[in-house]
Amino acid sequence: MTARLSRGNWLPAFFTQLQKRPQKIVAPLVALAVFLLLWQLLSMMGKATLPGPFQVWEDTQELIFHPFLNEGGDKGLGWQTLASLQRVAVGYSLAAVVGIALGILVGASRLMYDGLDPLFQVLRTVPPLAWLPIALAVFRNSEPAGLFVIFITAIWPIIFNTAVGVQQIPQDYRNVAKVLRLSGQEYFLDILLPSIVPYMFTGLRLGIGLAWLAIVAAEMLRGDTGIGFFIWNAYNSSNNSEVILALIYIGVVGFLLDKLVGFVASFVAAEDK
Repeated sequence: MTARLSRGNWLPAFFTQLQKRPQKIVAPLVALAVFLLLWQLLSMMGKATLPGPFQVWEDTQELIFHPFLNEGGDKGLGWQTLASLQRVAVGYSLAAVVGIALGILVGASRLMYDGLDPLFQVLRTVPPLAWLPIALAVFRNSEPAGLFVIFITAIWPIIFNTAVGVQQIPQDYRNVAKVLRLSGQEYFLDILLPSIVPYMFTGLRLGIGLAWLAIVAAEMLRGDTGIGFFIWNAYNSSNNSEVILALIYIGVVGFLLDKLVGFVASFVAAEDK
């Protein structure tokens, strides 16, 4: 696939696949049209306060076509989304590094797993917003508090899936490593890391979704920038059209983040092969 793409043949290949499986394009378009129709009908019933798709389009055209508008401190959705993404990048990166390291340690030691698993199982069930008062009390500032909420929310699936990957390494691999007398570094790079990549990236994909969810929720309660703050400000201004547009932004960005991590996972898996 990589070779074909590098030769510039990806476009014909795309249309070939489209001809073979047109439902991949047609089915989502039909589903979207039905959804928009039902939404429009619901907005027209009785005293509904929910704006329909046409009303949202009319009310938010400036935000749609000028997402990076910045006039008098009034920032567009593009800037607000970037502010949230910057927070997610920092908090999620910390969660990935710490989570993978902890997952490897916990998975490699049965004693550590038995000791820490009950504690981790309890902590992972705490909702993201429940951590916010603790974070604000510790850091006394909304910015690091938001980063902490991202970190503590995203880290659990990374830890658990990485630990499971370590535990699933076949015993034959361990025996071969002993026979060949591989050093710790060689064992980590040649056996452990390639074996846990699928599990590790499963945790990373789950973590990025939780991180995006956490920062949007945290910004709605504390913050002066970010897409969560934008939603709360629009709600207080009774501008439901802007709220709906921001929800679309959140869904699209979350989808793209998941696909980005999935792409990196497939690239790393291909390199290992």
